Amino acid sequence: MTIDKTQNRKRTVIIGGGMVAKTHLLALADLAGKVDVAGVLTRSKDSAQKFADSAQKVLGYKVQAYESVAEICSDASIDFAIVLTPPNAREEIIGELAQAGKHILMEKPVERTSAAAAGLVDLCESQNVTFGIVFQHRVRESSTKLKTLMDANALGALHIVEARIPWWREQSYYDEPGRGTYARDGGGVLISQAIHALDLMLSLTGKAKSVQAMARTSALHEMEAEDHVSAGVDYENGAIGSILASTALYPGDAESLSFQFEKAAVSLQSGLLSIKWRDGREEVIGEAGGTGGGADPMAFTHDWHRGIIEDFVDALSEGRAPICSGREALNVHYLIDAIVQSSNEKCAVTVRDNN
Repeated sequence: MTIDKTQNRKRTVIIGGGMVAKTHLLALADLAGKVDVAGVLTRSKDSAQKFADSAQKVLGYKVQAYESVAEICSDASIDFAIVLTPPNAREEIIGELAQAGKHILMEKPVERTSAAAAGLVDLCESQNVTFGIVFQHRVRESSTKLKTLMDANALGALHIVEARIPWWREQSYYDEPGRGTYARDGGGVLISQAIHALDLMLSLTGKAKSVQAMARTSALHEMEAEDHVSAGVDYENGAIGSILASTALYPGDAESLSFQFEKAAVSLQSGLLSIKWRDGREEVIGEAGGTGGGADPMAFTHDWHRGIIEDFVDALSEGRAPICSGREALNVHYLIDAIVQSSNEKCAVTVRDNN
């Protein structure tokens, strides 16, 4: 394949070949006019070649099976890397890429602990590397419409926020080595599943001020970290709210965010924005889709990943921050920290300020 670097086309590699890799490949196939995939890298040469072969079938052109991060770093044609590895396999990879000046788009979470996450953010900023995090719920039509309305103050003051993530995972999901552990994932339902909805929530509400919470591992799962969480939240803007996050609620349902504004009641669920104005009008905006809340964690569209990747490519071309930078992603990490701390200490906890 002849690479065309004109018209701000970017060239990327995919590092990591887990469950979400195919979603990224489908998204990248849709973006053939803006970004080219140079190759892939996984933990072994054989698996990388298999991934490269499967990528060729999706993309329609041949991609390289890289053998090391160093090989990627030495390839001057590479603009950015898409990192899909588990959280415990990122520190060295991000370090090498940042030192080489390669921009990075990475699946959530930033790292297993907030301290480690902040370290990666600081490193990328020190190297002038654009560091974006894949929080794809932000680019759904329903989410962007609600943000536009809130930014214009069309809904009035925000008073109450409810976040519900009533998901289900079979025990077989947690039987995978490292799944739901602190050493590999950094925790359970909060950092692995609920983090998407919580990030979207904070992108709309602004920062949380304090939380009082309970986080537990139910009898429905054998795992190290939490699978069921409930929390009360105070926000810096004066709103109050609640969070329910679980992977123990069979058969699982789509996550939802509900808001009580001065002028309307609003809900976001399955890609749909529902607005019930207090004057009697009702609106529904967006398109319903799966979110991975049931037994199949990959039951969702690749359209939202396409939106995140496209925004990141545009951010590189325009010299701006992506829709969710690593720095901004620390907000949801600090909220999760406060929830866990509150549960452990059985008291209200102030959420760390991200400054």
